[in-house]
Amino acid sequence: MRLDRVQCKSPALYAAEVEPQDIPLTGYLCLSLHVTTRAVDGLYRRLLEDLDLTYSQYLVMRMLWQGGPALVKDIAATLDLDYSTLSPLLKRLQAAGFVTKTRHAKDERAVLVALTSEGEALEPRARHVPAAVLDGMGLNGAEAKSLRLLLDRVAASAKAATRPDAPASS
Repeated sequence: MRLDRVQCKSPALYAAEVEPQDIPLTGYLCLSLHVTTRAVDGLYRRLLEDLDLTYSQYLVMRMLWQGGPALVKDIAATLDLDYSTLSPLLKRLQAAGFVTKTRHAKDERAVLVALTSEGEALEPRARHVPAAVLDGMGLNGAEAKSLRLLLDRVAASAKAATRPDAPASS
């Protein structure tokens, strides 16, 4: 794949191969992703305000509500967070009384994160969030599933293209 030229498949926007610098800014996928991310972050911020959670904290809590106690390394992998981001986030959740962190019994290097009774009690108040997000995005379930699958594919491709061992573009 050539990353220095773009072949546009939408004749309504572009008639032929276009130099990247000639694409109008409003036609940049990265701008759409950026604007969408900011809008969705704002939606979550409003919905999570009463729970006193940030979006990242909500994701950790949702993971624990759905799956029970989890190792820090598994939380990091599932949420694609590095330890320097996850560690202070977990400390804030622990200070709020929502989670505990303990050394794993079989491997002292591993840290297990579990909900406290306060963390469990928060879950019913957060049940509305997924449906409210879909509603706020103007998506039905099928559209959300299609979008998630497409975004998962984009993320996987972008990660593969930025790996140190990825072939150079030609």
